[in-house]
Amino acid sequence: MSSAIISLTDWFQTPPGRYLLEWERSQFDQSVANMFGYNALQLGLPELQTLVTNRMPHRWLALPEELVTLAREGSEKGWFGDGGRVSALPGSTPSSLTSLSDRVALVTNAAALPFPEASLDLLVLPHTLELSADPHHVLREVERVLVPEGRVVISGFNPYSLWGLRQARARWASRVGMAGLGISRLYLPETGDFIAPGRLKDWLRLLSFEVESERFGCYRPAVKTEKWLQRMAWMDRAGPRWWPIVGSVYFVVAVKRVRGMRLLGPVWKPRRSQAVVPASVTNRQ
Repeated sequence: MSSAIISLTDWFQTPPGRYLLEWERSQFDQSVANMFGYNALQLGLPELQTLVTNRMPHRWLALPEELVTLAREGSEKGWFGDGGRVSALPGSTPSSLTSLSDRVALVTNAAALPFPEASLDLLVLPHTLELSADPHHVLREVERVLVPEGRVVISGFNPYSLWGLRQARARWASRVGMAGLGISRLYLPETGDFIAPGRLKDWLRLLSFEVESERFGCYRPAVKTEKWLQRMAWMDRAGPRWWPIVGSVYFVVAVKRVRGMRLLGPVWKPRRSQAVVPASVTNRQ
C-alpha cells in the first residue's frame, strides 16, 4: 500500500494529474459547502483540501502512517518541499502551503477509525477506496461512524473510461508478455483495482446508503502532455451531453438512512374553543 500511495502522489504532479485534481477540487468545493453539522473528516489525499468551503466547526484530515512518515522525512520527488511542506499544488498560494504535519489531525487506518458510533456528520473519501486493501470494510466503517442522515463523498477512477481502457490494455499486454511493443506502459498509477461506479452504488445500498448525486468528469483522452490536454478541452464540454458515464473520474454523494427513524418536530396542538350550548328553560308553574 505504501508504494501505491507514493506512486499516486508522483502521478498527481504530471499534467493529467493536475488536470484531475483541478476538476475534483471544484466538485468538492461545490458539494460540501452546504453540508451542515459539527464534525467532518477527510480520509487521505492531502493534495486536495476538500473541506475548505465547508462550515462545520470541527474539520480534520486523517492520513495513513506511511504518508505521514514520508512527509516528515522529506521527499526528493517534487511533491514535498523543504520541511515537509506541500508544494507545486495547482491553485495553491504561498500562504496556503502550510506544513503537512500541522494539517494532519490523526494518523489512522481507514478500516479502523478511532471514533465512536454515530459521531461524524461528514466523511470525504478522495480515492481512498482504491488505496484500501478491503474497500468494502472501509465503507462499513464509514457507515458505523456516520450519524443518521450523515453524508459520505467519494471520488474514484472510472474503469469504463478512456483512461481506464488504456490502463486495462497496459495490464493485459504485461500479462501476455507484450512489453516490447510499448503498450504495456501504465497511464495511471498502480493503485489496485479500480471500483466501477455501479459496483460502488451496490455496496452503498447494502449498507443502507441512498445515493444523492453522481457526476462524471475528465473526458479528455489519455494523453500525457499539457499541450494535447489543452487541445482536447472541447471534450469536457461535449462529454456530459454525449457520453456522460465514461468520464475518467466519478464523484458520488450518499446519505446514510436509518430504517424506522422519524424526525419529530414540535407538535402544536390547536386549542379547542368551548362551544356554547343553549340550555332549555322549563316552566314548572
